[in-house]
Amino acid sequence: MINRHTALKIRKTHRYLSLFLGIQFLFWTISGLYFSWTNIDDIHGDHFKNLDYQPQTFNNLISPSTLNTSNGVNTIELRDINNTPYYWVNNEKLFNALDGTKKNFISKEEALYIAKNYIKSGLEVESIEQINEVGKHHEYRERLLPAYVISYKSDEALKAYVSLKDGKFQTVRHRSWRWFDFLWMTHTMDYEGRDNFNTTVLRAFSLLGLITVLSGFLLWYTSSPSIRKMTKRRKIKNS
Repeated sequence: MINRHTALKIRKTHRYLSLFLGIQFLFWTISGLYFSWTNIDDIHGDHFKNLDYQPQTFNNLISPSTLNTSNGVNTIELRDINNTPYYWVNNEKLFNALDGTKKNFISKEEALYIAKNYIKSGLEVESIEQINEVGKHHEYRERLLPAYVISYKSDEALKAYVSLKDGKFQTVRHRSWRWFDFLWMTHTMDYEGRDNFNTTVLRAFSLLGLITVLSGFLLWYTSSPSIRKMTKRRKIKNS
């Protein structure tokens, strides 16, 4: 049986570890509850999107081989920009698919047209502005820049993003997504990019959490009256 001095050390270790890790355990629990009680499609903003949208069909398109590309065509996508077809070639250049002219950036009016195709009708645009760079914690991080951010009059602070260079509807962001993003950060403990599960902080807290749980079991074992009685009986029997 563990002596009283050792038992007190275990109790003190368990107490201070629990105090130190308690806030993070609380974040893990709250975020886990939020994830399990929310619909991921709603987090993605599907209830704001026009999921029935089908890109229109265009005729008389020129051959991609005639475009002014120095290294040929590796990848190509067709874009509908204000009822005009464009080729997005090699993930770097936008060409008019009717006459082959190059387009450097789309305008605000064209961005609104693109967003209108992908967003449900009835939502009123509040403002549109261009962003050229974002921080590590911005809701539009790790996507093509520059971009237009289109804000809508909504209780959810809805915003849509359309990239200038390729004329693509990128994503929507709203209040529920922002809560999800914050809680996901506290869950993964990746305070830079959100999705790295191999951070030193997460590894350290996971290891300390395991030690805390094991010390709790050991504390129960050393302080249980039943265990003490069993140990005492065993000693008497063996004496």
